[in-house]
Amino acid sequence: MLTILGFVMIAAFLVLIMMKKMSPMAALVLIPALFCVLAGQGAHLGDYVLKGIGDLAPTAAMLMFAIIYFGVMIDVGLFDPIVRGILKFCKADPVRVVVGTALLAAIVSLDGDGSTTFMITVSALYPLYKRLKMSLVVMTGVAATANGVMNTLPWGGPTARAATALKLDAGDIFVPMIPALAVGLVAVFALAYVLGRRERKRLGVLTLGDTGPVTETVTAKETEEVLVGAGAGGTGGGPAEARRTTGGAGTGSDDEPGTSGQRAGDDDGLQVLDPQRATLRPRLYWFNAALTLALLTLLILQTLPIPVLFLLGAALALTVNFPHMKDQKARVAAHAENVLNVSGMVFAAAVFTGVLTGTGMVEHMARWLVSGIPDALGPHMGIVTGVLSIPLTYFMSNDGFYFGIVPILAEAGAAHGVAPIEIARASLIGQALHMSSPLVPAVYVLVGMAKVEFGDHTKFTVKWAALTSLVVLCAGVLFGII
Repeated sequence: MLTILGFVMIAAFLVLIMMKKMSPMAALVLIPALFCVLAGQGAHLGDYVLKGIGDLAPTAAMLMFAIIYFGVMIDVGLFDPIVRGILKFCKADPVRVVVGTALLAAIVSLDGDGSTTFMITVSALYPLYKRLKMSLVVMTGVAATANGVMNTLPWGGPTARAATALKLDAGDIFVPMIPALAVGLVAVFALAYVLGRRERKRLGVLTLGDTGPVTETVTAKETEEVLVGAGAGGTGGGPAEARRTTGGAGTGSDDEPGTSGQRAGDDDGLQVLDPQRATLRPRLYWFNAALTLALLTLLILQTLPIPVLFLLGAALALTVNFPHMKDQKARVAAHAENVLNVSGMVFAAAVFTGVLTGTGMVEHMARWLVSGIPDALGPHMGIVTGVLSIPLTYFMSNDGFYFGIVPILAEAGAAHGVAPIEIARASLIGQALHMSSPLVPAVYVLVGMAKVEFGDHTKFTVKWAALTSLVVLCAGVLFGII
């Protein structure tokens, strides 16, 4: 009974948000509450929710202070050179823009934190997507998939969890997987190229401004601000809209949900990243760069818990860059909307995960799936684990999958002579899709800052991310890793 209720609850959630019948926040709260009652455990709903909130509270705190920190860094101009560099590379060509999205997301993912990756990627590229009227779900889909492949780094989380659950060395799991993961990353760039070609066909080759293609003299004035209030003082006349030079108008396709709304010609009240804006702190540029580098280094080394690092970083960034109390309050208020939206979604997700775990639905669903594996597939448990990791890591948290399911799969594999190390490597396959799971707080940072509906992101991304995971699995089999 719990198995059926679990699958129906997940299906109901996905259908309702993709059909836009409910907002993700409402669906994350109301649907699990209803199914908790249907499971006959309504009296324990409060306990399940509080347990879920307790588990995700550190993540919510990390996101709150990370948003403030990176918001301040955007305000003071730390990422302006990155924006200019990307504009030089992209030259208003949709293919280059989408490939640049994959490249930037992959590079920033080296810090091992998805939220950080999405904040930096969206901050740099959102203005360009808006200027060129490109589909924003292409940006969120490519960024999430690239980050998912890179999330398998030993300090990213999944590899460490797999090593801990099966008592293995993280290096022994990860290093042999590098060739397969490299193929997965190549697949992401190939996907970015294909999606970029589709955008180029829809929009044509574009230029920025009235003086022809983007040149090396392009400045941050060619971009628009991504965060509310981050461009204080920059409301003057901006550059001309991007214009088509070749190609047809196009109307998008079913693979580009929300495109029409994103191309409507409105700027959503966005401000210009004015190089003269009042919040810039050019004299403190190298201090801010060093602070950010130190923060990311400490994050990778796990010197302190991530929430503590961002809390200290945000406090230090505000104090040094805006020493006056009034200015500090203004910067916090400027980013309060993003903080509230993301933290609210995290706590709403805590209801979903709390009920799913507390009622035992996750355990029953996993055991049902494992028990359904035919004996003939026993010697191929590595491949079976890789295939199962794709849906299971989407519908479950990494903790639930690696500490609850992977040991069961390892036991089943051991009975057929499959080594635990092979099961551990195969368990990493689904990470490309996992990063778009409604149970991953970082994805709400991505869609929130990009102003994309979560249902649109899900509808667009799931198929591409699942395909990328299958490419990694096939590469692992061909290389003899799995």
